[in-house]
Amino acid sequence: DVLDPERLIQCPLVKHHRIRARRFPYHLVKCKESNPEIAKKLATCPFNARHLVPQADLSDHIMKCNDKAFVEQDVVSQSYEPPQEKLNNGSTWQAPPCAEDWET
Repeated sequence: DVLDPERLIQCPLVKHHRIRARRFPYHLVKCKESNPEIAKKLATCPFNARHLVPQADLSDHIMKCNDKAFVEQDVVSQSYEPPQEKLNNGSTWQAPPCAEDWET
């Protein structure tokens, strides 16, 4: 199951590292620091920071990345939302009067 936080994921930096999905982002940060020479050869996917691929393969990965659909869907849904000003123009709601006296 892709959403299982206990599943094991192979580290893209050191192939014999197998990390639980819930710890994977933290592992990537530490492993990049511990292996700077390997990290320099990898590029981060713009759609999912957990995807580290060889720099030469980045454009191919971007075309095929499964997370690209989520980002594109989010951008499309935001473009169809009405601007906030239009929502507030017809509102007749007013805040109720405040009876609190902070001096007492």
